[in-house]
Parts: sequence; C-alpha cells; structure tokens
Amino acid sequence: MTPTDVTILGTGPYGLAAAAHLRQIRGLELRVFGEPMEFWSSHMPEGMLLRSPWEASHISDPQTTLTMDAFAAHLNSRIPTPIPLDRFVEYGLWFQQQAVPDIDRRRITRIEKDSNGFRLTLVSGEQFNSRRVVIAAGIESFARWPKQFEGLPREMVTHISNQRDVRRFKGKHVVVVGAGQSALESAALIHEAGGDVEVIVRAANVHWLGWRARLQKLGPLAKLLYSPFDIGPAGVSRIVAIPDSMKYFPRGIQDAFRRRALRPAGARWLVNRCKDIPILTSSSVESTVPAGGKLRIRLNDGSVREADHVLLGTGYRVDVTRYPFLPQELSQNLTLVNGFPKLRPGFESSISGLHFLGAPSSWNFGPLMFFVCGTDYAARRLARHIAASPSPNGSR
Repeated sequence: MTPTDVTILGTGPYGLAAAAHLRQIRGLELRVFGEPMEFWSSHMPEGMLLRSPWEASHISDPQTTLTMDAFAAHLNSRIPTPIPLDRFVEYGLWFQQQAVPDIDRRRITRIEKDSNGFRLTLVSGEQFNSRRVVIAAGIESFARWPKQFEGLPREMVTHISNQRDVRRFKGKHVVVVGAGQSALESAALIHEAGGDVEVIVRAANVHWLGWRARLQKLGPLAKLLYSPFDIGPAGVSRIVAIPDSMKYFPRGIQDAFRRRALRPAGARWLVNRCKDIPILTSSSVESTVPAGGKLRIRLNDGSVREADHVLLGTGYRVDVTRYPFLPQELSQNLTLVNGFPKLRPGFESSISGLHFLGAPSSWNFGPLMFFVCGTDYAARRLARHIAASPSPNGSR
C-alpha cells in the first residue's frame, strides 16, 4: 500500500487550519482524522463566551477568506461579542465544510514508527502508512487534576474540560477551584443557573483582563503596547504576538513571557457576573473526602465546608506522553522539556516527520500557540516547510 504523504490527527482550529493550507500543495496526498470541533462542542460549558477578542478568533486559511467576518456575512447576521461558544463552534464547522470537506471522523488509536514513516491504527483495527504525521489533538489529555482530588468519585468531582451541562447544579452547593477564565465563567454560569457556588483561589488576588481598553485614550501608544490579540500584559503582548521574535530572547525570559501571558485571569466582562459569588483568595484545598453523600473539604486555613460537587478549573499541564495514541516506544524517542516537545522549523519534532501544533508547540513558539489566533502562523510555517522538504524517507 502506498503511504499517504501527510496525516493530520485532530480537527479543532489547528488541525483544520493546517489541512486548509496543506491542501494547497499540488500533488500532496493528505488525510485528516477527527470529529470537527469536538472539544469545543462537547467539553466546554454550555453558555460559555470566548475570552479572545474578535481579531483573535479567526481560523487561518490560505486566502484569509474564511474569517469570522465571512461567516457572519454567510449568516447574514451580526455575531455578538464576546463571541458565544456555540456560535464559534458553528463557525468552525462552517470552516471545515468549506476548506476540508473530506475529513475522516474515525479515531486514531496508535501511531508507530516504521520504514515508510509511520503506521497508524484506527479504532476499527484498520492500519495505514503515512510519511508524515501532524498532531493537532488539543489539550483534553492535559487536564490537570491536583492530587487532593485523585481517586474521588467522578460524579462528585469533575474537571471543567468535562463539564458541559451546568444546569444540573441548580439547587446544589458547588465549589469551583481555580482563578482562570474557565473557572470564573463556570462559577458565573452555575450561579445564573440557580446553583450555590463559591470559588477557591490560591493567589492573593483575581486577575482581570481588559486593561487595553483603558489605554485607548492614549491613541497610538496603546497599539504599541498591546497586540490586537490581547494576550499578555503591556509590551509582552506585542512580543508574543510574533512567534519568530521569541527565539531572540534567552530561554529564561521566554519562559517568563509564557507564564506571564498564560497566568490565570478572567475577562473584565465577567466582573459584574461574579460580584455576588464568594471568592476566597489565598486559599487552597488541603484534603477532600466523601461524607454522607457530600464532599468534606478542608482548606489551608483549617476551615471546613461541605459541597455537593467540586469543579476543577485547575488548567492544563502539557505533557505529550499523555496522548493515548502515542505509545511509550515512540514517545520515549521524543526530545522533551517538561512535557513539551522541542521542535524545529516547520513544527517538526526530534522524530523526523512527526509534527506538533497548538499548545505542545508553545515551548518553541510562545504562548500564542495556546490560542486560535496562533493558527495562522502555525499553518503557514507548517505548509511552507512540508512544501519545501523531502519526506522522511526521501521522496516528497
């Protein structure tokens, strides 16, 4: 069987953008696997709004014709901002239908190296070969579960990445752990659905985004300090918006930029929605045990409360060895830094022909890779690299 030239694993924004760009390479045989926009449609809370501004919410295509603006024109309707999650999912599905109509929705369960590049196994057991593999599988596998919550019944503790329906918490007491956008917005949604909710925050303060809007009165100076993507504080925002600029800074400064740009924070439009929700700062959970159908939670100050449910807004910790389709025999040959693969130009890992897009690429290309707006840089660099390079076995 003749190997496929490139296989993309994942059909969220990064996988769809990569496919749209790679389809422009003449003669390239491409296969794309995944359920389109599945993480966004099946794992994020109903009613969620995107934190990213309009300018940062376009999925990249080669001609820049499949933007949110184009989608709004297609609908002949105004899309509100902040952008509702469900409308963004509709946009992603529309993008897929326009740019990558021939995806395969089956799941790939295993990737192995072989003489033809890679051997991939589908959930059905069917196998095929591909000279290159592009992993754009998102962050679901990286959900962070603090040890205090390990082993507890999943009906009593969930991670936000697996909590779609917040209406089930009506009349329940829910403790949300975390101070990022997902944690704070989930708390607001539970409160609005009739739940009794409080938020536990390790930091001394909750950070609210949106200072850029206050600088608009400064005119051109605001544009010098902040990129349109609104990722990171003044100055840093401009640097991280240009991934090629990151390599000119020492590694320690790059890491500091990434931490600063990705620190837990909530959009400023959430402030009013959270004003009636108790938020306990400088607090952390020491232990949690089931007791009488509830969870007994002890905090670091010795106080105890009982909850019907704990919702973990504890973020994600990138570690590509946690991807279930990467066996140890393959992942042990990756050069990793704290779970991030070290990547060469074209987003290629230390295993020739194996590429990573999205959050796993942020060690090399910066925090922009955690956001939809990073799809343009990633997809264009990937396509340019593959178009100019022979395949790992020496053909294309």
